[in-house]
Amino acid sequence: MRNTLVDPFENIPRSVVAIANDYPAGLTFPAHTHRRAQFAFAARGTISVATPEGRWLVPPQRACWVPAGLPHEMTMSGPVTMLNAFVSPTEANAARMPAHCCVYGVSTLLKQLLEEAVGLPAMYDVDSRAGKLMDLLVAEIASMPSLSLNAPLPSDPRLARACRKLFDAPSIAKKLDSMAAEVGMSRRTFTRLFRVQTGVSFAEWRQQVCLLAAIERLSRGQPVTVVALDLGYASPSAFASAFRRVLGKAPTHYLELRATT
Repeated sequence: MRNTLVDPFENIPRSVVAIANDYPAGLTFPAHTHRRAQFAFAARGTISVATPEGRWLVPPQRACWVPAGLPHEMTMSGPVTMLNAFVSPTEANAARMPAHCCVYGVSTLLKQLLEEAVGLPAMYDVDSRAGKLMDLLVAEIASMPSLSLNAPLPSDPRLARACRKLFDAPSIAKKLDSMAAEVGMSRRTFTRLFRVQTGVSFAEWRQQVCLLAAIERLSRGQPVTVVALDLGYASPSAFASAFRRVLGKAPTHYLELRATT
């Protein structure tokens, strides 16, 4: 399912506007841009975000920052409740928000601020409690910790095409030599170029792609064993070890989180 609607608040004369929406599983907003930055909080469900620079995954109770003007596509993995704060470029710059896409943790306070903000009228009084609440909302967004829930895309078109194929069919068993042959490069050239353009080795990148896919599937309720084997891990314990090493928590944490959202 695809949807071309973008937010209707581009021209509202307020620095921040907040809205809440429920979306069905599988809905995709094709690549589009906003004149405002978007802070999208997944109150329920998981959101996948794709930009020309890579892919980001937003698990339940996390959020994604998308700078103004950045082309991005969003896909809902399962039913999603999304709380959005659309922030003017001036306000975003004043808060020193990044000029690239990021996934963030969300504090209890920030969640409460978002829940309060979406109930405010778009044309709230900037000098009232509502205006102060929006100021605090932006300040709290700017203080959130970023999370390593993305996989960058190399700029070389050949490498990017091969990487997108792995995005679509992730497997920890995908070999470096196979990728190099696919793009018509020697192993040495592929290894050097991949690291230069992504900042990580192919093995690290492949693992990140698989872990992002795992989080998405776990958030939909798939069993850990099924996810582990589908992604090419030798055993559920090998998968759990890699998951914990990179993300700091066992895979079951995401199942528990899903059950409470």
